[in-house]
Amino acid sequence: MRARPDRAPLLEVRNLAVAFATDSGTVHAVNGVSYPLAPGETLGVVGESGSGKSVHALAMLRLIPMPPGCITGGQVLFEGRDLLTLAAPELREVRGGRIGFVFQDPMSSLNPSMTIAAQLIEPLRLHLGLSADAARRRALELLDRVRIPAAAMRLDHYPHEFSGGQRQRIMIAMAISCRPLLLIADEATTALDVTVQADVLDLVKELKREIGMAVIWITHDLGVIAGIADTVQVMYAGQIVERGPVDAVFADPRNAYTLGLLRSLPDLSSAPAGRRRLRQIDGAPPDLRAPITGDPFAPRNSYATPRCFRETPPLIQAAGAAQGHLVAAWYDLPARLAHEAACAESGR
Repeated sequence: MRARPDRAPLLEVRNLAVAFATDSGTVHAVNGVSYPLAPGETLGVVGESGSGKSVHALAMLRLIPMPPGCITGGQVLFEGRDLLTLAAPELREVRGGRIGFVFQDPMSSLNPSMTIAAQLIEPLRLHLGLSADAARRRALELLDRVRIPAAAMRLDHYPHEFSGGQRQRIMIAMAISCRPLLLIADEATTALDVTVQADVLDLVKELKREIGMAVIWITHDLGVIAGIADTVQVMYAGQIVERGPVDAVFADPRNAYTLGLLRSLPDLSSAPAGRRRLRQIDGAPPDLRAPITGDPFAPRNSYATPRCFRETPPLIQAAGAAQGHLVAAWYDLPARLAHEAACAESGR
């Protein structure tokens, strides 16, 4: 199910900012993030560790520890209501009911002292008001739905009795148990092997088609995003530096950071076996305890202009790119790449 651009946003993040107080200073982890999410849309959020991709999602549901964390500004409008100002009882109705969340490590997210049945039944009774018997039947259906073998026999087992991939499927079953309008998955397949990862992704796409939910998939794996997302959002230093249709952004990156991420993928076709070199992005991310002047990626960017070090570029429609392909950059990356290619060709 593809998002319909003519529909009002299901979720709208406006100028979200998050900071953490530490012994060595205040870390500004998310800095003015804004974007819409349409009903049924799958948004992939990518970036290096520390880019703010996970923190911004946790902050939306007020799941960051406060203190040391603090939401210092912004709005998160879900179905027209600001999640950041909802009273605690209203927010509890949204969490797990209207919005499902799948965390990276299912072993630390599942309660080791409770059976899987108990953990599945709790949200069903809380959010849907099901009786104990009806909730248990629904829990069994959910385990079958996420392809847990011998689900009826394993319903009363504990988390440690399941494999990593099975625990992740159980987390997905819990997250979609109340048929949410939005599923947020935070590095949900990072710890899984490739075969299990592919199975989990296929399951999410299948459930998405059936339920019609929107998805925010947070990962560092660009291959996962290519396979699951409608829209990709690239984050760096707590900001969005590029956003647009996934095919357009991957084929025609307009920010040097996005280009660096794409170039860092292993190339399995161009060089003989044993001679393929992995490319990296030189330098290190900025210290988010200090104020950032200009484009945060400028010190690592060989295409940076003097303006990049003075002014922060706005996130705007990229010239000549697909509609909705937004970029924050003062330089014309396609022109610079074309010039490089011409110089290389003339030097042969």
